[in-house]
Amino acid sequence: MFSRSSKSFTKSHRVSKSSSSFSKDSGVSKRRHESRHRRPGTASTAAASDDTVMGSNMTSPIITLVVGTEQRLFAAHEEILCNSPFFSQALRNGYMDLATKRISLPDEEPAIFSSVLEYLYKGDYYPRLVHNKRRNSYELEPTDEADRSSLESTVYHHGIDGDLLKDTVIYCAAEKYGLEELKKLALRKQGLQSGIQCSTILASARYAYNNTPDSDSKLRAHYLALIIRSRSTFKRSGTMQLEMYNGGTQLFFDLFVALCNHVDDISSVQ
Repeated sequence: MFSRSSKSFTKSHRVSKSSSSFSKDSGVSKRRHESRHRRPGTASTAAASDDTVMGSNMTSPIITLVVGTEQRLFAAHEEILCNSPFFSQALRNGYMDLATKRISLPDEEPAIFSSVLEYLYKGDYYPRLVHNKRRNSYELEPTDEADRSSLESTVYHHGIDGDLLKDTVIYCAAEKYGLEELKKLALRKQGLQSGIQCSTILASARYAYNNTPDSDSKLRAHYLALIIRSRSTFKRSGTMQLEMYNGGTQLFFDLFVALCNHVDDISSVQ
């Protein structure tokens, strides 16, 4: 977790109106969906799939990564891992067990690390971001509604014992691993999600604040913009009321400042 400083959102950190925010017409749902995560079972062993580890022409050593409380096993080329400053430093500074060539990541979620590893090899993670030439816009594959409804936008996180938006957790993992382009990709993909319930959004926003530095002006602003744009839904939300009563996060002060900035902008136009 990053240390908290006295720095917070001011007028210089105005809410972004770019396409990186959730879709305006369908970003929030008060409907509670059934959790789709798999509850933790016994420790399992899983190697990265052939789709992920595809560098057959690579000659660098294979590193084994032990991920999560279930101790899932992933394999990756050292050359690929070193594209991340985090892993490059870990391999240089003896963080790896030299006898077994293993790196332990007990606090990481296997589903998230799988996406990070896929990005390191392919430059994207499932579902891919594709360009629709006819509409001249980006969207997630697949594009037909039947397949899109089956894509999971959330992931179960052991740390909070609940669901979070997958792209938010990937963004925070990219922050940890020093992958700036992955952060941009995750934020763009999250902006394409829709129909997310209020409780999941608030839990994800809280997670984002706990796992990004105070200097972050992208993901945090993304959530502020979403809540402001969907204020008619959030102000009727019992979850929002409970979150504000409980407090304990910088989120709501930043939201207050962002709302003040929004009102100031409207007043100046009038």
